[in-house]
Amino acid sequence: MEKIVAMNLEEIREYCISKPGVTEGLPFNDTALVFKVAGKMFALLDLSEDSRGITLKCDPELAIELREQHPEVAPAWHFNKQHWNTVDPTGGVPAEKIREWIDHSYALVVRGLKKTDREGFM
Repeated sequence: MEKIVAMNLEEIREYCISKPGVTEGLPFNDTALVFKVAGKMFALLDLSEDSRGITLKCDPELAIELREQHPEVAPAWHFNKQHWNTVDPTGGVPAEKIREWIDHSYALVVRGLKKTDREGFM
């Protein structure tokens, strides 16, 4: 059986900020760390004691598929549930999958930018 290597909050943060053009901030409160590219949010990391994990933008069809395949993936709380999932990174999702989903969220947001704003991010 393959060993699952989960990600901790600092590893997720480091991965998010390593992407081109990413900024981080706490616009909502002191426990909701938001990651943006070109001013558009692609991830929110819950830093609270009862952390809900990381919330990521997702293609609507893929969002449903991931929820069905992984009990650690749920519709995002306080977000458009069609486009956003929350992932519990402490469970059975391998770190490589979480990085893949972060990449997907980042790419969706970058693709949605104006062409002039998009250059240099992909």
